[in-house]
Amino acid sequence: MVTRLNPYLSFRDTAREAMEFYRGVFGGELELSTFGEAGMEVGPGEEGLVMHAMLESPGGLVLMGADTPSTMEHTPGGQVSVSLSGDDHGELRGYWDALSEGGTVTVPFMAAPWGDTFGMCVDRFGIEWMVNAAGSGA
Repeated sequence: MVTRLNPYLSFRDTAREAMEFYRGVFGGELELSTFGEAGMEVGPGEEGLVMHAMLESPGGLVLMGADTPSTMEHTPGGQVSVSLSGDDHGELRGYWDALSEGGTVTVPFMAAPWGDTFGMCVDRFGIEWMVNAAGSGA
């Protein structure tokens, strides 16, 4: 097996919705398991929350995530950004459009000083994204 480095995102009660959103953005297969299915003890009403989710896109992107039970501290975003980069401007533009919709654009997706097209946003789940398309995309 190849060693991979995969982003693992933490949510508070929105992991299922967020991971289904990302499946809509990136496509692929989404596997979800709940705290209840794993037999783990969590707060009242939290058995149906996502203990682990893994999305693998047709292009090989892997994104993981889970809900943080109420008994644990949760600080969304701010410390890590997820970066997407490549040379397929159309594909990356599509990801940008989907991720930024309903979120906050912090740097518009446009020509950058280094010659690429680059943008930064915080999606509607509070996750920070950086998208870089090599070259101008023209």
